[in-house]
Amino acid sequence: MIQVNNVSLKFGKRTLFEDVNIKFTNGNCYGLIGANGSGKSTFLKILSGEIETTTGEIVITKGERVSILKQDHYQYDDVRVIDVVIMGNSRLYQIIEQKNELYAHTEFSDEDGMKLAELESEFMDLDGWNAESDAATLLNNLGVLEQYHNLYMKDIPVKDRVKVLLANALFGNPDILLLDEPTNSLDIEAIKWLEEFLINFNNTVIVVSHDRHFLNNVCTHIADIDYGKIKLYIGNYDFWYESSELLQKQMKESNKKKEEKIKELQSFIDRFSANASKSRQATSRKKMLEKIQLDEIVPSSRKYPYIDFKIEKESGKEILKVTSLTKEVDGKKILDKVSFTILKGDKVAIIAEDDFVKTALFNILTYKDKDIKGMIEWGKTIKYGYLPQDNTAFFKTDKNIMEWIGQYYDIKDETVLRGFLGRMLFSGEDVFKKVEVLSGGEKARCMISKMMLEQPNFLILDEPTNHLDLESITSLNKGMENFKGEIIFTSRDYELNSTVANRIIEIKKDGSIIDRSIPYEEYLNKK
Repeated sequence: MIQVNNVSLKFGKRTLFEDVNIKFTNGNCYGLIGANGSGKSTFLKILSGEIETTTGEIVITKGERVSILKQDHYQYDDVRVIDVVIMGNSRLYQIIEQKNELYAHTEFSDEDGMKLAELESEFMDLDGWNAESDAATLLNNLGVLEQYHNLYMKDIPVKDRVKVLLANALFGNPDILLLDEPTNSLDIEAIKWLEEFLINFNNTVIVVSHDRHFLNNVCTHIADIDYGKIKLYIGNYDFWYESSELLQKQMKESNKKKEEKIKELQSFIDRFSANASKSRQATSRKKMLEKIQLDEIVPSSRKYPYIDFKIEKESGKEILKVTSLTKEVDGKKILDKVSFTILKGDKVAIIAEDDFVKTALFNILTYKDKDIKGMIEWGKTIKYGYLPQDNTAFFKTDKNIMEWIGQYYDIKDETVLRGFLGRMLFSGEDVFKKVEVLSGGEKARCMISKMMLEQPNFLILDEPTNHLDLESITSLNKGMENFKGEIIFTSRDYELNSTVANRIIEIKKDGSIIDRSIPYEEYLNKK
């Protein structure tokens, strides 16, 4: 169990948390949610002891071990992968090192023998004999190939290093597990395995994630950060969303009825307070009026951008035809004689184990890569918009947001432009921020804004939810669902895939494809 007592955290004049009181108990998984900048990751660091509170305290049940998902894999560059996992249980790894040091002594004293006996006893209590096999099992389940297990971290692919850090956090059955965006860079199979792991995990889990489906599957509670307070809800993400919306609606309806009653009572008082025969009734109504209190409705700090992809010109019958497309990288075919035709109304999710392959396909479709064999034929009526996964090149400029977005917008009316940017959550002085210093989420919203202004009838989206908060992802999801044109996209967001895609194209390891006009969930069931 981990208990938060009267915790506040201040950075200068800014208060991030104030008087937070909450208890996280065993057997539950808590989804920690809140707008970007609300302090989700900071709160996890407070719980782990990495950041000290301004006031209050964090109380952890004596003897319980806290494990946190680390983000910096470079600190383990010269450590074997299997050892990085075992280091998740720092005490066990410390014992292993001490044992190895003692066994390496050329002369063995009585003191060494006694110390070794103590270490061996504790080693057995911590199930040390199974440490390597348990670590290997975790790695295998997360999709890290056995050939990497005994290599140094610096010698394995970056996407696998993220999985190793996750295995490090999960290793050794920690009592309290703190996970910040654990599904980042995980493939479908690894996410599904992690969901099952957390569902069956008997201790305490506190997780931050932008994956709505993941939160729905694993969470028993939602801890909602809003205006520096944390409110606990029983249930998963959907239950929190519906119940919080319902509560706001009920309070507004209740206030409306109270306001009507106040108006009615005040009208009677105004008419008859000077009337001797009705003065008692007027006095009675005054007392009733004094007792009526309106519910305080505090607006949420959450803000949803308005994402609506309008079409300048509807697409014709011919949209996109790909014929015998072949692409080689370093002598290996990543796309091998790939052929498909995009039809009217298609919203296609591209699935592949290797992110590079998906991005390579998108670069080919947008003519950024012409070193190919085969044919790409766009319909004459098609105007495509491309949202790349790496948008760095777009922001190498000293322009502010107003100037940057103005490049893609013909109307010079500043009021109209400000109104548009306001709907995309850039308001007031924000519009004068230099784009090169924007956060990942702000840059993503700029790129989506650019695409909206271009009004294409075909969208190509490469991991469009990257860097977005839950509110922006929800708005993007609706925008893609409501879009009247065609889409090719790739995303790890289960909810986005299942609600938008009506066709799945899976790129296999040999470069060929499996093309099915089925929903995402049906595709997963077949797979």
